[in-house]
Amino acid sequence: MQTLAAVGQIVLSLYFLYNGANHFLNFKGLTAYAAAKEVPFPGAAVAVSGLMLLAGGLSLLLEYQVAAGSVILALFLVPTSFLMHNFWAVEDEAARAGELAHFLKNIALAAAVLQLPSVLG
Repeated sequence: MQTLAAVGQIVLSLYFLYNGANHFLNFKGLTAYAAAKEVPFPGAAVAVSGLMLLAGGLSLLLEYQVAAGSVILALFLVPTSFLMHNFWAVEDEAARAGELAHFLKNIALAAAVLQLPSVLG
C-alpha cells in the first residue's frame, strides 16, 4: 500500500508542477484566457497562481510543509473553479458540460489536497 501511496503522491505533485510551469510557459495565452473570463489583473493572477501551483506541488513532492502546501493549492483551486469554470453562465450545452467537469475536478482536487496533511504529516 505504501508503494501505491507514493506513486499517487508523485503523480499528484507532478500534476500541480506541470500546471504551474505551464502558467509561465504559456503566460500570454493564459493571461488572454483570464482576461476573457474577466479576472481582475489577469497577468498578475496568472503569475501568482502559477507560483501557488509550483509551491504547492513542490511541498507535496518533497513532503515539506505539507499543510501549508495543501492550503495554498486549495486557495488556488476553489476560487479558480468559480472564476474560470463558471458552468452556470455558459449557454452552449457541450461547453457547459466541459466547464462543469473542470469545476467538479477542481473542487475534488481541493478536497483531496486538504486531506494530505493527515496522510503525509
